[in-house]
Amino acid sequence: MGSVIKKRRKKMRKHKKRKLLRRARHKRKK
Repeated sequence: MGSVIKKRRKKMRKHKKRKLLRRARHKRKK
């Protein structure tokens, strides 16, 4: 169970980074 939660946390971190990159791209266009 503990290992599964750790894997999910790693995926969430990647997802958050993607959202930050998308926001930065929008700012550059403006």
